[in-house]
Amino acid sequence: MRGITKRWLINTFGIILIILFVLVIAFAVVIQNFYYSSIFQVLNGRSTELVNIFNNPDNFIQTARVYVENFPDKEMMELMVINEEGQVVITSTGFSPDNNQVMPDYKEALTAEEQYADWHGNLSSGENVMALTRVIYDENDKQVGAIRYVVSLEEADRKIFISISVVCLIGLLILFLIFVSSTYFLRSIVRPVQEISTTAKKIAEGDFNARINKFYDDEIGDLCDTINYMAGELGAADKMKNDFISSVSHELRTPLTAIKGWAETVQLDGCRDIKTVQKGIGIIIKEAERLSCIVEEVLDFSRIQQDRMVLIMDKIDILAELDESIYMQRDRAHSERKHIVYEEPEMLSPVLGDRNRLRQVFINIIDNALKYSEADGVVNISAEQIDDHIVIVIADNGCGIPAEHLPKIKQKFYKANQTVRGSGIGLAVADEIIRLHHGTLNIESVENVGTTVTITIPTIPIDSEPPALNNPDTPSLPE
Repeated sequence: MRGITKRWLINTFGIILIILFVLVIAFAVVIQNFYYSSIFQVLNGRSTELVNIFNNPDNFIQTARVYVENFPDKEMMELMVINEEGQVVITSTGFSPDNNQVMPDYKEALTAEEQYADWHGNLSSGENVMALTRVIYDENDKQVGAIRYVVSLEEADRKIFISISVVCLIGLLILFLIFVSSTYFLRSIVRPVQEISTTAKKIAEGDFNARINKFYDDEIGDLCDTINYMAGELGAADKMKNDFISSVSHELRTPLTAIKGWAETVQLDGCRDIKTVQKGIGIIIKEAERLSCIVEEVLDFSRIQQDRMVLIMDKIDILAELDESIYMQRDRAHSERKHIVYEEPEMLSPVLGDRNRLRQVFINIIDNALKYSEADGVVNISAEQIDDHIVIVIADNGCGIPAEHLPKIKQKFYKANQTVRGSGIGLAVADEIIRLHHGTLNIESVENVGTTVTITIPTIPIDSEPPALNNPDTPSLPE
């Protein structure tokens, strides 16, 4: 017995047990006082009638004898007549008086202002009794005797014992019901918690298919749903990670294979065919640049994850960076029989940004548009200023993105189409770069219709001070 069950037994069941014990004790005291007070009231009521009966104290013994003989409650109590010397001379039982019994109430009544006193205790026989003695005085306030009433408390004690026993049984029944209901309640908590713990260990060990059975539709059930959802998300993230590793490995292998192949070709051919050498060197340089871009993209993502990406902010003409990005992609588009249509505006307000990073974003978006477009596909690019923001739209008529993939398309490692080359982190990096420029990157797409990417970046207010340039020696990509 440990954990929640142990704490409950100590904190809750123990407190309930103490409360019930105190209530039983209080009830015992109250019920005993009730019975004893009732008996005292009966005795006191009987003793008050002596004032009228013994109105002629000179004939005390004779009057007392008549009173005892005619006493109606002989079956309920014993009546004793005590003379002025303190000796019991008459009893209602008919037996010889026992003057060896202690009578504390008689001694106390002799000095009491009320002329009576009561006592309860045990006789020499062990019987528990209550006694009340009232002293009789004559006209000169001289004691002429006393009348003592004695009632056995055994019947009252028996009733008190029965009442307390009933209350104790009720208390035990309550404890039993509380224990049974609480045991059921604790099991309804402990069992799911144990299963949650077991399943969480499996998830921690890499079993992302492990799921928790939902027992109840309450907070525990919500926790089960949350952990099951977490396992699903971790499984999806793990799959994306593995796909990313596989994709990056393939992306790295392709240029490395080309570099190695052409390097071996040039080595074997020597310098005899200058055209072959020039072609090989060109391909090696091109694939090395491609390899460098892949590695740089991974490094950028690592910097974003560690919140270490640093931008060199400057007042720039964003159209110049967009023009250069488009120019760098035109030859590729021509070779793949695809078309880039650019509606270049005359002039736009300057923005505060990192020219290299913004160019990286434009190249990435245009590269994706060409990558997912078929031959003779068209990529439309436009730029305009709306209020104090520059809005750049890059739209293609390619394969589009399925609706179920669209909400996750900017997540790390996520690729909607696994058949197309790419690491799956380009959009995540681009989105973070635009966010660091206080802009937004929104993607709208319809499957088999096309995709539209809208980039919004704030302009520099005309009346603002020119921004302070960063130290040119500060590296933009610190390691």
